[in-house]
Amino acid sequence: MAKTTAKKNEPIFVDSVEALSAKIKEVRAAQAEFATYTQEQVDKIFKAAALAANKARLPLAKMAVEETGMGIVEDKVIKNNYAAEHIYNAYKNVQTCGVFETNEAYGTTKIYEPIGLIAAVIPTTNPTSTAIFKTLISLKTRNGIIISPHPRAKNCTIAAAKIVLDAAVAAGAPENIIGWIDVPSLDMTNQIMRDSDLILATGGPGMVKSAYSSGTPALGVGAGNASAIIDASADIKVAVSSIIHSKTFDNGMICATEQTLIVDKKIYKEVKAELKARGCYFLNDEEADKVRHTMIINGSLNAKIVGQRPVTIAKLCGFEVPEDVKVLIGEATSTDREEAFGHEKLTTVLGMYKADNFDDALDKAETLLENNGGLGHTSVLWIDNVNEREKLLKFAERLKTSRLIVNTPSSLGGIGDLYNFNFAPSLTLGCGSWGGNSVSENVGVKHLLNVKTVVERRENMLWFRAPEKVYFKKGCLPVALDELKNVMGKKKAFIVTDQFLYKNGYTKPITDKLDQMGIAHNVFFDVAPDPSLGCALEGVKAIRAFEPDTIIAIGGGSAMDAAKIMWVMYEHPEADFMDMAMRFIDIRKRVYTFPKMGEKAYFICIPTSSGTGSEVTPFAVITDEKTGHKYPLADYALLPNMAIVDTDLMMSAPKGLTAASGLDCMVHDLEALASVMATDFTDGIALQSLKITFENLPECVDNGQTAYKAREKMAHAATMAGMAFANAFLGIGHSLAHKLGAYHHLPHGICCALVITNVMKFNANPVPTKMGTFSQYEYPKTLEKYADVARSLGLFGKDDKACFKMLCDKVEELKERVGCKKTIAEYGISEEDFLATLDKMAEDAFDDQCTGANPRYPLIEELKEIYKACYYGTEYKG
Repeated sequence: MAKTTAKKNEPIFVDSVEALSAKIKEVRAAQAEFATYTQEQVDKIFKAAALAANKARLPLAKMAVEETGMGIVEDKVIKNNYAAEHIYNAYKNVQTCGVFETNEAYGTTKIYEPIGLIAAVIPTTNPTSTAIFKTLISLKTRNGIIISPHPRAKNCTIAAAKIVLDAAVAAGAPENIIGWIDVPSLDMTNQIMRDSDLILATGGPGMVKSAYSSGTPALGVGAGNASAIIDASADIKVAVSSIIHSKTFDNGMICATEQTLIVDKKIYKEVKAELKARGCYFLNDEEADKVRHTMIINGSLNAKIVGQRPVTIAKLCGFEVPEDVKVLIGEATSTDREEAFGHEKLTTVLGMYKADNFDDALDKAETLLENNGGLGHTSVLWIDNVNEREKLLKFAERLKTSRLIVNTPSSLGGIGDLYNFNFAPSLTLGCGSWGGNSVSENVGVKHLLNVKTVVERRENMLWFRAPEKVYFKKGCLPVALDELKNVMGKKKAFIVTDQFLYKNGYTKPITDKLDQMGIAHNVFFDVAPDPSLGCALEGVKAIRAFEPDTIIAIGGGSAMDAAKIMWVMYEHPEADFMDMAMRFIDIRKRVYTFPKMGEKAYFICIPTSSGTGSEVTPFAVITDEKTGHKYPLADYALLPNMAIVDTDLMMSAPKGLTAASGLDCMVHDLEALASVMATDFTDGIALQSLKITFENLPECVDNGQTAYKAREKMAHAATMAGMAFANAFLGIGHSLAHKLGAYHHLPHGICCALVITNVMKFNANPVPTKMGTFSQYEYPKTLEKYADVARSLGLFGKDDKACFKMLCDKVEELKERVGCKKTIAEYGISEEDFLATLDKMAEDAFDDQCTGANPRYPLIEELKEIYKACYYGTEYKG
């Protein structure tokens, strides 16, 4: 009758599902207590348990051989010793409790926590050493563990677990931190796998598959089937001795043990002779067939031969070999599944293949893995690793195994820390996805830990970036250009502009100064109002032919934007435009990294209008003439080296251009102020620029030819606005304007002005549908921000809403004062054409680079509503 209950302090005897449920409850309670222990307490327990296991290495080895009838006592002593000593040594100083990493700058703290209850399935091949290994790493990580032993090895496995438990409890561990199934059954194994928090599964493929199918996270290991390639360059004596040492260790039961030899034909006879001389027995054809039929039955390994001596295997197969034979070797030619010598054998039998050359050896090793199992586990190479590095690397690249053992006995090399101290010791060897496993390394304590990460909000480093030199003052152009000769020693300058400016003499002050300094020059003047990619490509051809050391852009935003693209393509012909135009969330983390600029040419921007600010921004808008799509490019690599802001070049700008440029400047300020990336640096500049614009733009429009002071002020305002949005970025006002201009060919400044008031109303909603994402942007606060702007402009209302309305009214007044119409429709765009493009415009605007910095993250449908309000002249109230 099942014993499902126990007296107080008497351990539960687990021989039924009910008893196992009680044991699980008991171990979980112990683990909950153990989880509160300090690192010092854990390390004391870990050491005591390891010492106790190590002291019991011999009696446990004797028990294992007696109970299972497999392996060698003396070798199992080594395995038990290894499982205690090497595991303790590897992890004695490893932290597994509490906070283990803190980064004050980034506000992150990492904490180790135990997983909980571990289900440990133990194989019959290593019944005591694996139990020692799994219980020790569980203790080190404050986990509880219940062992499911193999039915044919239950007594020795339980004995090992009890030794570790008793020592742990004596050192202060909770009484029931380690448990086991006393009478193993498939039902109870499945139950513990299902009801645990993690499975450590070591055993046959079927059991490992069950672990992965249980629904519980599992660390299972795949089957081994290691092939050992012996290259013609190998030291034959060392290779053969090591392989025999490995293959005879515990009668070949370690899963990393060599199963087949693949020998270069140049040394095949020598290797065979050396194997014979050192006690190996080569099977004749009849004997080989007998071994084949006995070793693999119905595609599975015959358990009767596992861990047996050659003399025992031979008798089982119906023939005899001398008592002192170390390994039976069957020569094989086929790598097909039907060839038994190509399979994992877990005993003192090897298959041996002859390879035509190194590549053929790799082919055979690959095929054996694919056909006969062992993917992901272990591969072995014997080679001159000093002079044949190319072969060694080819071996590493070709074979899909997680352990690539070079010039090392595989069984002892694969488990780690014996032949290479930098290889983690373990008795559970992961095989990665190749072997159907979740890990591809030797399992250790890190796999039994959960990591908590405490992530505090951090407003990480911000920035303010501007050109190296910004010169501004009426008449400063020739003085600033003087540096090209006298400071920098430049020799050739390429000038980029448009036809109007070229024909009207705007480039003459520049070329005259260059001539005076003896600097050769060339002028490209085919930039269109909306510069196209094709135009930029033509300019690049001319630049490459001229090979300048200076590029000078003169004009409005179009000329400067086109010149920026030409500059990149001249310096880096390999750069891909579409990669440069790729959207990003954070400019510091973008997928595409712009190349370093200024290696070939110094870049100067000279504006002739007051609006775009392109002379100090890292942005360029370029149009794909084939699709009509506008691409805003953004990267600080595009910042000009020098900006020269000279009002003399702006005096003759017509009213329409003056108005549109000035309105663009105003919108730059309003959007930079509202941006989620706005800072005190950008706010101060944008606010001052906005004040200057309101005060001086009307005068520039009315009396632009003579209003020197107002022109100069507006020139400064535009450059300041450029600096503000170069660092705070813009918002959906520009996203909407970019697409409206692209689809309906309105001036950019007018497009910005047409949408800005409704955009401000959209942004000022204190309960937006979605908020913009940026670490320093804490909550919707655009209404308060706009109200502060209004007050700075002398607009005082009874509350924030009143101030905001006054600011909107002031924006509308300026628009009307400088001749901007009130609606999109008034610019001659038919309702039919507008509605036909509405959906695409809204979608493209959403995907515009400027959208990400908007304080209210828009839905596409909301952008459509803003467009419609701007078209029909209605007020947006969303």
